[in-house]
Amino acid sequence: MRWSNLFIPTLREDPADAEVSSHRLLIRAGYIRQLTAGVYSLLPLGQRVRLKVMQIIREEMNRVGGQEFFLPALHPAELWKESGRWEVMGENMFKFRDRKSTEMGLGMTHEEVFTSIARHSISSYRQLPQVWYQIQTKFRDEARPKSGLLRVREFTMKDAYSFDVDRTGLDKSFQDQYDAYCRIFTRCGLKYTAVEASSGAMGGSQSTEFMVRTEAGEDHIVLCEKCGYAANVEKATSKLPDVDDGDGATATEEFPTPGVHTIEDLTTFPGGASADRQIKTLVYVLDDNVALVLMRGDHELNEIKLQDATGAINIRHAQADEIREALGASAGSLGAVGVTRSSHPKITLVIAEEALRGRRNMTTGANKDDHHLRGVAIDRDISVDKWASLRSVKAGETCSTCGGVLDVFKAVEVGHIFKLGTKYSDSMGARVLLADGTEVPIIMGSYGIGVERAIAAAVESFHDKAGIAWPASIAPFHVVVTPVNIKDQELFGTAQRVYDELVKAGIEALLDDRDERAGVKFNDADLIGVPYRITIGKKVKEGKVELMTRSTRESEDVSIESVVPVIAAKLEASIT
Repeated sequence: MRWSNLFIPTLREDPADAEVSSHRLLIRAGYIRQLTAGVYSLLPLGQRVRLKVMQIIREEMNRVGGQEFFLPALHPAELWKESGRWEVMGENMFKFRDRKSTEMGLGMTHEEVFTSIARHSISSYRQLPQVWYQIQTKFRDEARPKSGLLRVREFTMKDAYSFDVDRTGLDKSFQDQYDAYCRIFTRCGLKYTAVEASSGAMGGSQSTEFMVRTEAGEDHIVLCEKCGYAANVEKATSKLPDVDDGDGATATEEFPTPGVHTIEDLTTFPGGASADRQIKTLVYVLDDNVALVLMRGDHELNEIKLQDATGAINIRHAQADEIREALGASAGSLGAVGVTRSSHPKITLVIAEEALRGRRNMTTGANKDDHHLRGVAIDRDISVDKWASLRSVKAGETCSTCGGVLDVFKAVEVGHIFKLGTKYSDSMGARVLLADGTEVPIIMGSYGIGVERAIAAAVESFHDKAGIAWPASIAPFHVVVTPVNIKDQELFGTAQRVYDELVKAGIEALLDDRDERAGVKFNDADLIGVPYRITIGKKVKEGKVELMTRSTRESEDVSIESVVPVIAAKLEASIT
C-alpha cells in the first residue's frame, strides 16, 4: 500500500478532550474519529488492527471447537424478561418501542438469544457439548462515556457460550476457554493478569477477568507477586493482623459527641476512638429494602461485594429522610446496637464485615444525634443477620494464601469468562433428556472479549512520546519503507524494489511515497506505530539501508539484499 493512497489523517496536536494515552494517540495517528459521545468510527488503520485482533480470536475459538454465529443486535424485550434481565439492566440498555409498540432493546450481550436457539434445537444429551461464538456489535447506554475506546456506547465483542450436560463438562469448557484466552492475549502482545472476579449482572459462579495493567484502567487489581494470587478488588481478600481487644466493658456507655459527624472527627474527639476501634454504620437501600452495613472505621465498603453478598440487583445510599425515618438520627450518629425488627421495623437486614467478628471495646453511633456508645461488644450488643467480606483490600496488606505482601494497581479488563450454570437454561427452559429419560437443564458458560478494549489496552501498554509502538501481530502494517527523497530516482527506485520484495514475501508493507521532508515522514511513522521502518537514504550508494525497530528505537545498517530476510526473521520471532 502506498501512503499517498491511504487515508491517514494524522494530527500534530493532541485532541483537547483526550484523557488517556490510547484516546490521544488513536485520534492523533488517524485510527479513530468520534461521531458522538461514546461512539467512534474506525478509520482504515483502525480497521486493519481490529480485523487482526478478530482473526486471532477466530483462530483460537475454532481451535477449541467453537462454531461461529452472527446474531441480531435487535432483541425483543420478552426474551430478556424471560431471563429476568430486562429490569436488571435498567438504563444501561438501549430500549425503545417499534412502530407496532413492541418493546425492543439493543443487545448488550447475547446469552438470551443463544439460549433461545439452544432450547429450540437441542433436546438430547447426545447433541452436547456445544461451543458457539460470534463477533458482533454490542450497545451500552453508558452514562459517562470517556477515555476513547475504553468506555463507549457501541463496541465489538466476541461472546462465546458453552453448553454442557453436567458440571464436569462445564469445567472442561471453562478451562478450554481460559487456555484460549491466554493464547489470544499472548498473540496480541498483551501483558495480562487473570484474576478472580465478580460475575455481576451476568450471573453464575466462577468468574475470571483478564486484565492489562495501566493507569488508564478503572478496575483495581490485587496481586501477590510471591504466590501469584490475583483478584479484582471486588473479589479480593487479605489477612488482617490479630487484634487484642482486652476483656471488654461489661456494658455500653453513652457519651455526648457534639459536632462529631465523621470517623475522623471521632478519632480526635476527647474520649473518642481510633478508626480501627470504631464501627462505621452505613445505611443502604437494597432492592427497596433498608439495610445497615457495618464496617470497621478504617475500612472502605466495596459495593460490588455488598451486592454479591446480598444478591441485590439495585443498591444505593439511603437518603437523609430515609435514614432518620429508619433510625431516628442523622448520619454521623448511627449505630446498630439494639436494632431489631421490632424496635426498628424499617431495617430488614444488618450485614457486617468479617473484620468485626468477635470484636469488643468498640465505639459506634448511639442513634441519637451528637451521641455515641463506647464499650460495644459485637456478639453481645448487635444482632447481625449476615457476615460477609465487604471491604476493599489495600496495598501492603498480607496475602491470605502465602503471607506475602499484596500490591494494588489499576487495570483495564479485556476479557471475562463466567460459569453461568443453569441461570439461563432454568429461566428460559433450555433442557435435554439424559440416556435414562431424565430431563435436566443445560449447563452453560459465557465468555467475552472486548475487541476495541484490547486495541486500546495495547496502545496503553506500548507507546512513547513519539506515538504508538504496536506489537507486530496486530500492527496495521509490519514495515514502512521510507525513501528520504522521492525525487531522487535512485533512492525511490530502491525503495520501490524493496517494497515489492516485501510484498512478494508476504510481509505487509507501507511505502511512504509522499513528497515530504524526511523528518515529517519519520515522525508520522513513529506516530502510527509500524513495528519496523526501512529508511532508504544516502547509504544506498554503499548497498545499505537503515532498519529501525519502533519498540526499542534501535537502528542498524542492513544490506539491501538481506533486508527482506532480516525483516521476515524478526517477524517470525515476534508473531506467535
